[in-house]
Amino acid sequence: METEALAKVEQLAAKKLSIFQQNIFRSLLRSIMASMFIGFGVIVAFKTGALFYQVESPMAYPAAALTFGMAIILIYYAGGDLFTGNTFYLSYATLRRKMTWVDTLKMLLSSYIGNIIGAILFAILIWLTQLFADAKVHTFLLEVAHKKVDASTIEIFFRAILCNWLVCLAFFIPYFMKTDGAKMFVMILLVFSFFIAGFEHSIANMSVFALSIAAQGWGAISIGDILHNLIPATLGNIMGGGVLMATFYYYLNKPYFKESGNNNENT
Repeated sequence: METEALAKVEQLAAKKLSIFQQNIFRSLLRSIMASMFIGFGVIVAFKTGALFYQVESPMAYPAAALTFGMAIILIYYAGGDLFTGNTFYLSYATLRRKMTWVDTLKMLLSSYIGNIIGAILFAILIWLTQLFADAKVHTFLLEVAHKKVDASTIEIFFRAILCNWLVCLAFFIPYFMKTDGAKMFVMILLVFSFFIAGFEHSIANMSVFALSIAAQGWGAISIGDILHNLIPATLGNIMGGGVLMATFYYYLNKPYFKESGNNNENT
């Protein structure tokens, strides 16, 4: 069963709670850092994809999807605090009564705000570099951004559920592995899967929208369009991490925690 890996999830959630309680500003900085790592992934993905997009190659999207995985590797190894992963970690630890729902909601809100700030700050940095000023480079990014806001609310919501299911698995499955190479391969593979499938990741979308504005100004995409995407994407990501990951694994493994004597739900 997954009890050993889930115990590591509890330990990570406890560390996150400890950091949050000791110094909320440090916790917020980790969230800012995480979405800036996502920003690096978006930049590399769309700069790579643009090379193929310019020559009308069908490899544009696969190339972008393959290179975006670096963002998750950065977060996993460099200590970022990502909202979407927290929906799994914190919800599971709360179901196991290692922390309260009030703590979880506070931490989710803090990480979400930090992720927004990080996406904006990273977009400002990219605007200062003018790396996306050339239409040949940013056209691919803008096309993807417009596709995201053109989808219906219900489509975005269910795409977001499936997205965070895969993203949380990309963080969870490496707990079963011993070598860094194997861990990174799984992370890249699962992130490639959600990207190429066209699923919706709320924090990655923040970066896509912020970078689109940095590339072409406020005419690139409206605040209304951004909210049309981010609200259902965020709710769907919460469902994916909180229900399809945290609740399912809690229910499936509950009997085995009792058998192993690792059931501390009433403490």
